[in-house]
Amino acid sequence: MTDRLNRFLAFWRHFPGAKVINLALVIAGLLTAWALISGSIDNPDRYLPSPLAVAASSVDMLYKGLLPSYFGDTISRLLLGSLIGLGLGIPFGLLLGLNRTVSDIFFPIMNFFQSVSGIAIFPIVVIWWGNSDKTVLAVILYTSFFPVAFNVLSGVREVPLRYIHAAYTLGASKFQVIRDVLAPGALPHIATGSRLSIGFAWRAVIAGEMLAGREGLGWMIFTGQDADMTSQVILGMLMIGLTWIVLDHYLLRPLEADTIERWGLVQR
Repeated sequence: MTDRLNRFLAFWRHFPGAKVINLALVIAGLLTAWALISGSIDNPDRYLPSPLAVAASSVDMLYKGLLPSYFGDTISRLLLGSLIGLGLGIPFGLLLGLNRTVSDIFFPIMNFFQSVSGIAIFPIVVIWWGNSDKTVLAVILYTSFFPVAFNVLSGVREVPLRYIHAAYTLGASKFQVIRDVLAPGALPHIATGSRLSIGFAWRAVIAGEMLAGREGLGWMIFTGQDADMTSQVILGMLMIGLTWIVLDHYLLRPLEADTIERWGLVQR
C-alpha cells in the first residue's frame, strides 16, 4: 500500500497539470469551509458573509464603477511612490558606497530607518500635512526609499576594495566607478531591495488610505467597516492579497531571480 502511494505521488508530481489541479482543489476546499462556517453562525452578513455574498458585492461595485476606481487609485499611488522611492534610493545607496568611511558611518543609520515601519511615522506626517494625498505619498516614499537604499549600500560594501582602487588607478572617474564597479557588484542586492521596497510600499499605501481617508482599496475597507458592510471589507482584503500575489509572482520574483542568476549567484 505504501509503495503504491509513493508511486502515485511520484507520478502526480510530474503530471503536467498537477499544480493547477492542486491549486484548484485548495481554493475549492477553502471556499467550501468558508461557506460552511458562514452558514453556521448567526447574522453572517455582519460577521462573516458567504463567498456568494462577497461575489455579489463585487458585481455591484463593478457595475457602479467603484471597484475599478478604488483599485486604480491604489495602484497609481503605489507606482508613483515606488518609482520615486527607487529612483532616489538606488543612487543614494551607490553614492554612500563610494567612500568606505562614509558607508560605515551611514550603515547603522540606514539600518535604523529601514527597520522603522512607515506606519510608525504616520502620526508626525499627519501633523505636518494633515489627512491628504501628500501624507500618503510621503509614507509610501519613506517605506520604499530606505529598504532599497539600505540593501544597495549592503551590496556596495561587499564589493572588494581592490576593485574600486584598481578602477581609480586606471583613471576612472567616480561616475565610472559607480557605473562599472559598484552598480554591477550590487545588482543582486538592488533586485532584492527593490522587491522588498515595493512590498513595504504596498502595505503602506493600504494603511495610508485607511488612516488618511483617501480613496482606494484601504479607504474602501475602512468605510465598509464603518457602514457595517463586511462583504465590502472582505472584498477589499481579497483584492489586496490577490493583487500582491500577481505583482510578486509574475513581475518582482522573476525579475529578482533572473538578476541573481544572470550574475552567477545561483545556477539555473
